[in-house]
Amino acid sequence: MKLPNITILDETDKLLHEISEEVKFPLSKEDKQHINNMLTYLKMSQIEEYAQKYNLRAGMGLAYVQTGILKRIFVIVEELDDKTFKNYVIINPKIISHSEEQIYVGEGEGCLSVNREVEGIVPRYARITIEAQDIDGNPFKIRVREDISVAFQHEIDHLNGILFVDKIDKKDPYKNIDLYREI
Repeated sequence: MKLPNITILDETDKLLHEISEEVKFPLSKEDKQHINNMLTYLKMSQIEEYAQKYNLRAGMGLAYVQTGILKRIFVIVEELDDKTFKNYVIINPKIISHSEEQIYVGEGEGCLSVNREVEGIVPRYARITIEAQDIDGNPFKIRVREDISVAFQHEIDHLNGILFVDKIDKKDPYKNIDLYREI
């Protein structure tokens, strides 16, 4: 597998705090290629052999804005128990419902645009349902839970110009931790 040429913006880049724009269909050939490159990059970052060879930090999701393009597109690559991967390509997402229960990632959330350790928790909904469009513009609904729900919310935040570090209380990084379930 060849590592795609993708540049991921660092948290200091002001573009990451911009709101991404709705995507018009059909997608260009360049957009489809960029989506495939992002999926390949994430998959390679989760395979130890490639992660070591190319010095990649493991990543599960990537929003277009992280690559410098303000379009409402994100991808997620989930490694399944059988060592295969499930790809999600999400365009123009809208959260239409969510659980009351909130969760947080015990070891802390990470982000390919945040190249440092960050202390604190980010409360997220345990389950969400979104409406979105696929790569061909077809509308669909999907309900996700637990770690995939966290990943979707993290990436949707990117599309709205929000980084996970923005959601951590600076004075009390573990504020109200007992109100949420750890995953």
